[in-house]
Amino acid sequence: MSNYGTEPTVAPSGGVQSVDRAVAVLEILAQHGEAGVSEVAAAIDVHKSTAFRLLGALEAHGMVEQEGERGKYRLGFGVVRLAGAVTGRIAVTRHGRGICERLVDEVGETMNIAVLESHHAINLYQVRGSSAIAAQNWVGRLTPLHCTSSGKILLAHLDPKRRDECIAETGLPRLTPRTVTSRKKLEAELAEARERGYAVTMEEYEEGLNAMSAPVRSSDGETIAALSASGPAFRLTEERMHELAPVLVEGAAELSRRLGGTS
Repeated sequence: MSNYGTEPTVAPSGGVQSVDRAVAVLEILAQHGEAGVSEVAAAIDVHKSTAFRLLGALEAHGMVEQEGERGKYRLGFGVVRLAGAVTGRIAVTRHGRGICERLVDEVGETMNIAVLESHHAINLYQVRGSSAIAAQNWVGRLTPLHCTSSGKILLAHLDPKRRDECIAETGLPRLTPRTVTSRKKLEAELAEARERGYAVTMEEYEEGLNAMSAPVRSSDGETIAALSASGPAFRLTEERMHELAPVLVEGAAELSRRLGGTS
């Protein structure tokens, strides 16, 4: 056994075993900077041909790269791309905590930060308002794009092709009597959200729940997250949401600035 790393835990399933081995290869390269096929094979206790195939598959996805035709392998920029996506999400949460806590006091409702995850919105961080009725935790929950305020603001700022893909994947299912299921009406609402800088939903995802959301932008102006406030419809009325919208929009703009983005 080589001193290039610890042995991976090998699962009985061939597919899972290959994933375990591929991860072990990435860990070896991360620890040692570079390694040849023979060194990788010895480190994970496989035949040289197996190590070669693993490295080839990782190279095809940009996870590793080879220095020269017969050179050693090192981590590729594909790893940087993946790490950057995670780092961005961590940064949104880290910088958004103080803003959410302040807005809870100003708005009086539950605040959430959500990002796009495939064709859903996923909530990364939540601060419950002191007057919240239920202890519902939205963190980690995948929610629809077409009937949540976070989803609508994320959809509104996607390019048309990506938006089409998201909607085609899920459709526009009716979850409450007030859910928007018409593509034409949805597009009109998304255009309105882009124009005024925030989106609202009124009992579209859950009866009795209203919400509003504003975009958080990266340094290149891309909308990378949604900052939302949600509460019971009897208290967070449509009129009140429009009154509070400037506070929410400014909070999202502040978070964008902290991330080096635009307001």
